[in-house]
Amino acid sequence: MTANLFPKPLTQSNPTLNRNALDRTSRSTLKARLPPLENGDRLPRPEFERRYAAMPDCQKAELIEGVVYLASPLRFESHAQPHGWLITWMGIYQISTPGVMLGIEPTIQLDLDNEPQPDGVLMLEERVGGQAHLIEEDYIEGAPELVVEIAASSAAKDLHIKKQAYRRNGIQEYIVWQSLENQLHWWQLQAGEYVSLDADEAGILRSQVFPGLWLDVPALLQGNLTQVMENLQKGLNAPEHNAFVARLSK
Repeated sequence: MTANLFPKPLTQSNPTLNRNALDRTSRSTLKARLPPLENGDRLPRPEFERRYAAMPDCQKAELIEGVVYLASPLRFESHAQPHGWLITWMGIYQISTPGVMLGIEPTIQLDLDNEPQPDGVLMLEERVGGQAHLIEEDYIEGAPELVVEIAASSAAKDLHIKKQAYRRNGIQEYIVWQSLENQLHWWQLQAGEYVSLDADEAGILRSQVFPGLWLDVPALLQGNLTQVMENLQKGLNAPEHNAFVARLSK
């Protein structure tokens, strides 16, 4: 028998593989046609998401009040280190509080004009009454209960336009650490407005949404993480945290 030296075309021998190849080509062509994101672009969220997905080398882009912001390179002492300290503090609380989730730089679909990636979030699981939830694509939809931002070069955005978007969308508590000025702000949403939390005589701020989440601000600003964790542990041992854990466990 003579061998077939001319196999059937791909469309006949494997139509599924051929369709997948065409789909990949179509997606590549579409990406090539989309303009890249630029700082200051004004876009609706669906268009922002399409262009973001077409930029695999873009590490972080945010849509705030319909305006695109691309992240700058991050320095260690002014951003990475304070970021790590706050995430450590939040992580200890999350470990000690069932029903609470911690995230680092998650994409949040707030509304049609806002898709931020804050430095950290604490949120209640939906099953225990959380106001945000995870969608099928594994992004957050809605407003997490607490959002944290480290503001160095981004201070103007974090303290104004982003704060406005967070307030309007119902994020209950908002923390901004101005690392260059060595100042920390903690706001709570009251009657639709952000109001600064009052520290006690020792300078400790206490979350109103997450009982037991205590922050020794003077110690944090001095880089004394041991004292920060000691006072957090006092909050975790407090009756209000025990009651909160019991309520979440139900």
